Amino acid sequence: MSNFIGTVLFSVIMGFSIYLSLPMVLRRKTSENTTRILNAVAIGILVFLMCDVFSDAAPSLYNSSSPGSYLAIPSLSAAFAIALVIGFFMLYYFENRAKHGLTPANMSLMIAIGIGLQNLTEGLVFGSTSVSLGLFSGVALVILVGFTLQNVTEGFPIAAPFLNNNKKLGTMLLLFLVGGLPTVIGGITGFFYSSTLFNVFFDGLAIGAILYVILPMIKHQLKDIDPIKQKLVYLGIFLGFLVGFLVNLI
Repeated sequence: MSNFIGTVLFSVIMGFSIYLSLPMVLRRKTSENTTRILNAVAIGILVFLMCDVFSDAAPSLYNSSSPGSYLAIPSLSAAFAIALVIGFFMLYYFENRAKHGLTPANMSLMIAIGIGLQNLTEGLVFGSTSVSLGLFSGVALVILVGFTLQNVTEGFPIAAPFLNNNKKLGTMLLLFLVGGLPTVIGGITGFFYSSTLFNVFFDGLAIGAILYVILPMIKHQLKDIDPIKQKLVYLGIFLGFLVGFLVNLI
């Protein structure tokens, strides 16, 4: 029982650490170039998160039968592909049914859903690890610290569409909840149930959703801009990816 309570508590710490980015994202005013590069950083973070999720799924998807060769496991690959399609077209449907186009609130919600699915996979990993290796094992504690620090950076992509727009604290709190709460749900689920097929499926959902979110963000950032601003966007995306990578190293 104490192990379960600890798993829930640590999952809450991981998931709700996303709120630590609020002071930065609620700044009242930023310049146009600063806003552009910060949005690009958000894209870079999302690109890294997509790569990070796939790195978790890859060992399950590919079984090395001989040195230097990798064979995909058909059942897991099929589940991953189906989930990838569902995650991508779920947000495609959400965007294209909007009568007034993609508003900042809708864009932020889409990002929060993508990050939430990614955080669900993190929770599943932590929950299953706390059962198999122990809540205070070295692996579980490394996962706890790593995911907590990573989640601090994830609030920024969710808030990015609201930069220099009318920010409402209640709206931001709710959107951050959409992104962070799945960590807790995943931790509880992973504590009681874990399977490779289950984990791979949710990895596919997360990657599909994040991929769809990245595309309109890049399109918006590169629309009708001069070469100097274009370079700022490229630099911001690189910096965002680098931030995600460095945080993941800790």
